[in-house]
Amino acid sequence: MKKAKRGSVFFVDDFLRFGSSKAAGKALERLVMRGEISRVARGMYARLKKHEIFGEIQPTVEEIANAIAKRDKARIVPTGVLALNALGLSTQVPLKIVYLTDGSARIIKIGQRTIKFKKTSPKNLATIGAISSLVIQALKEIGKDNATDDEIKIVLKQLEKEEQYRLEQDIKLAPEWIRIIMRKALKKEDYE
Repeated sequence: MKKAKRGSVFFVDDFLRFGSSKAAGKALERLVMRGEISRVARGMYARLKKHEIFGEIQPTVEEIANAIAKRDKARIVPTGVLALNALGLSTQVPLKIVYLTDGSARIIKIGQRTIKFKKTSPKNLATIGAISSLVIQALKEIGKDNATDDEIKIVLKQLEKEEQYRLEQDIKLAPEWIRIIMRKALKKEDYE
């Protein structure tokens, strides 16, 4: 654990080569009691980042979700208000975060916040661009014919950061009304 960078999330399962699940859990609890690590959620621990002003900083809900996805070898895509927030379309910070996944459906409680992993079809996880997948989910949250001109401008500005080939691939996976918006981000010579 000391070799891992600060902010890393660990699971009891990561230490099963050293003993049983019960023994690993007990050892981790002892480290928590000594203040060397922090318990993030049931069965999850972290070596906290240190900030000179704020002190120890807990991992973000997104970091925890990504650690769970990595452990489970599952794909995840943020949806709803989280996607809107990540793109700058909303300042609202959701207490209930929902990810689409091909892994196990479950709900994990972290303090006052929850992470919900919602099982979905492979098509919803087939996107290859981080930004374009967020755009698709954010526009789905806004709804057809509800996106304002300002929201579309923000989306197109964000899509400029996406690699063209990823954007081209992901446009094919979006509903038609979202494709129309996303195509505006393509370089003109690519689709004329």
